[in-house]
Amino acid sequence: MNVTISRGLDGVVVDETAVCLADKQTDRLYYRGYPIEELATNASYEEVAYLVVLGELPDAAQLAAYRDSLRRSRALPPALASVLEQVPKDTHPMDVLRTGCSMLGNLEPETKEYGLEAVGARLAACLPSMLFYWHHFHASGKRIETDTGEPDLAGHILHLLHGSAPSDSARRAIEVSLIVYAEHDFNASTFAARVAASTLTDAHSAFVAAICALRGALHGSANAAVLRFLQRFNAPDQAETAVLEMIAQKKRVPGFGQRAYSKADPRNAVNREWARKLATDSASRNLYDVAERVETVLLNERGMFANLDYYTALIYRDCGLPVALFPPMFLLARVCGLVAHIAEQRANNRIIHPSSRYVGPAPRPFVALDSRAAVAPGT
Repeated sequence: MNVTISRGLDGVVVDETAVCLADKQTDRLYYRGYPIEELATNASYEEVAYLVVLGELPDAAQLAAYRDSLRRSRALPPALASVLEQVPKDTHPMDVLRTGCSMLGNLEPETKEYGLEAVGARLAACLPSMLFYWHHFHASGKRIETDTGEPDLAGHILHLLHGSAPSDSARRAIEVSLIVYAEHDFNASTFAARVAASTLTDAHSAFVAAICALRGALHGSANAAVLRFLQRFNAPDQAETAVLEMIAQKKRVPGFGQRAYSKADPRNAVNREWARKLATDSASRNLYDVAERVETVLLNERGMFANLDYYTALIYRDCGLPVALFPPMFLLARVCGLVAHIAEQRANNRIIHPSSRYVGPAPRPFVALDSRAAVAPGT
């Protein structure tokens, strides 16, 4: 039988969604019909999260109630705080959140009365508390208060990190990064959540599945890889020379390419502008110039475009985030998208069970142990 194999499910349409359109024909991105550029310019993250989860933008009263519910859900249960203290300090931060999410599912399991939307709101509010409680406990032995009083997620994240209210520019830069990370169709972590949800598992388990996929170097860890790469260079000319050598050797440069688009990632222009605004001292300006030169070289020489992760790395650095904490920021933004997709999967469910083409040994008889000759594995 002639079977077409699509490794990575490239080009395979597995379901319908009303949450997000990543349009490869126009290189545009829409959340529930709204262009990402307009949302990043005009909306708060909470407005976008409400839109993604519930389908429409909130009015003023709905937004105020939503923000208030999130603010009231930031506290860590004592048992969860105790678990976080026992997670080793050299643990990957995504593993910390995987453990924290699983523990919260034990303490506050999904029920008929406490459903997916409530679980999602609790995680959106509580995951930053988990991350920075663990971070500060192992960095300084300090047990931080997780109720910062900040009105929004961006300010809450930066306040948890630095121990004080952030500047307006840092707050908005982080907020915009959260908006552009909030949702992106059937990416690997979202699809992992939908696969788990299709089995009718609980919400926390579906989130853990997404976290496990997002932890990977080719997914949620890409922004950290970008910064580590760019920091190797002291000047744009040095970076250009190195990148041209990498191109000649067919080596991959982190932060480039996105399967959902053909010529440009629409989120990159948004992030580039914020990275430029934040580059106010000589060190950050030099790093921005290096990044811009690398972007130009890849586009001119290979036709490769920078993706969402590329300038996000500079934004996070200039807002004082340690590079190890870059990957979890992706998850903190993406909670709303995961809630929306888990809900869609449940609403029209069929267990996800793709087929494969078998290429193993032909049918053969079992050989008794005392009659077997030694055979090297894999031969």
